[in-house]
Amino acid sequence: MTASQIGRYSKYIRPISILIDLTIIAVMGFYLFSNHVSNVLFFILYQYIGWFFIAYSIKFYAIYRFTPPVEIASKIFKQGILFLLVVIAFFPFSRQAVFSEFTIATFISLVLLLVTIFKFSLFFYLKEYRILTGSNYRNAVIVGFTPEAIRLKDLFETRKDYGYRFLGFFSDKKTSPNNTGSLSEIKTFVIENKVDEIYCSLNEVSDNYLKDLIDFADENNKTIKFIPDTKEIFSKNLKIDYYDFFPVLSLKQTMLNEPAVKFFKRTFDIVFSLLVIIFILSWLCPLLAILIKIESKGPVFFKQGRPGMDENEFVCYKFRSMQINKTTEKEASKDDPRVTALGRFMRKTSIDELPQFLNVLLGDMSVVGPRPHLWIQNKEYGNKVKKYMIRHCVKPGITGLAQVSGFRGEITVERDMINRIKFDVFYIENWSLMLDLKIIFQTVVNIFKGDQKAY
Repeated sequence: MTASQIGRYSKYIRPISILIDLTIIAVMGFYLFSNHVSNVLFFILYQYIGWFFIAYSIKFYAIYRFTPPVEIASKIFKQGILFLLVVIAFFPFSRQAVFSEFTIATFISLVLLLVTIFKFSLFFYLKEYRILTGSNYRNAVIVGFTPEAIRLKDLFETRKDYGYRFLGFFSDKKTSPNNTGSLSEIKTFVIENKVDEIYCSLNEVSDNYLKDLIDFADENNKTIKFIPDTKEIFSKNLKIDYYDFFPVLSLKQTMLNEPAVKFFKRTFDIVFSLLVIIFILSWLCPLLAILIKIESKGPVFFKQGRPGMDENEFVCYKFRSMQINKTTEKEASKDDPRVTALGRFMRKTSIDELPQFLNVLLGDMSVVGPRPHLWIQNKEYGNKVKKYMIRHCVKPGITGLAQVSGFRGEITVERDMINRIKFDVFYIENWSLMLDLKIIFQTVVNIFKGDQKAY
C-alpha cells in the first residue's frame, strides 16, 4: 500500500471497534443474563443505549494514533465504572429481573477485559503495522520554520509509530535545506502530493494568510492543525492534543463526524424514514402512481445521480413532476413548461421529495442536512463559492437549514448560492438534535403554508 492510499481504510477502524464492543456486550449479556432477565433482548438494547450515552459523554472512541496508552486505560476505566452503574440501575425498575451481584460482577469484568484486550491489541498492532510496512501513514507539511516547527518535524521522524510522513517546511522568512517552498507554493504542493494534514506555526503567518489557509483546507477536505504560541484564533472551536509532550491545536469542523453522533443520527434517520414509508408512502405512492400515469407518459419515479457525502454519486429518487425531457440537469424555474399540473402541486407541497426517504433508509441521505445539488452546480460553484465543498463532509438531507430559511429553489444569481452555503456550513459546524427538530418542524409548517420559491 502506498502513501497515497492512507485513509482508505482508516475510517473503518472506529466503526469496527464499536461493532466488536457491541458484540462483546451482546454475547456476554445473553450468556450470563438469560436466566436472570425475562426479556434479555430489551436488556441488551438498554445496555447499548447506556454504553453509547457514556461513550459520547467521555469520548470513549476518541482514540487516535498519538493517544497515550495511559489515556486509553483511563477511558476504559471510566467507561467501565459508569457502565456498571447503568447495568445495576436496570434491576430496581424491572420486577421480572433477578438481581445477582456475582453475575453482574462477572459480566462487567469479562466485558471490560475483552474490550481492553481488543482495544490495546488493535492500537499496538496498527503502530507495528505502520512501522513494518510503511502503510497507513498520513502525509504532513509544516507552515513556518520556527524552533517549535523543527521540534514537531523531529517528533514525526523519531516516532514512526505515530504514522506521519513529513514532506517539508513552507516558509518565506527562513532558508534551510529542509525548506520545500514558499508560503505561496503550499496549496499546489498539498494538492499534487496528496497531503493529509497541514501544521501551521502561528508565529510566522499573518491573520489574512491564516484565514485563507483555513478556507483552503476546508474546501479541499484537508486537516489543519496549529502549533500554539501567543496568537489566538476566535472563529472556530479548537481542541488540544498532545504528541508526547508536544501540544497541537486542531479545528473541530463538526460533531457530525463523531461516532456516537453518527450512530444516533443514523438511528433517528432509520426510525423516522420507516415511519414515513409505512404510514404515508404505503398508501400515497399507489395513488400518485395512478395520477402521474394518467396525466403524462413516463415512469412514476424520477431518478437522477447527485453528489453525496465525499462527493460520491448516489441515485436520488423523486416522484416525477415533469414531462419527459432531455434537460434534467437544468433546475426548474418559475412557470417552467416542463412541469405538469400535478407536478406543480407536488413541488409546491414538496410531496415529490417523499421518495427520498428511501434514500435515507439506504444510507445515502439523512432526514436533515445540506440539500444535494445538481452535478452541474457542483462544477460551477465548487471553486467559486468559499466553503462550498464543506457540505460534502456530511450526508445530504431531504430538508435543511438553508431551505427553511428561504434559500431553496432556483439559483438566479451567485448571491443565492452564497447565502445557501452560509446556512449549510452553519448547520454543519453547529449541529444539535434540537436544531434538527426545529428544521423538521419548520419544514412541515412550510409544506402547509406554502413556499414562494417551491416551483
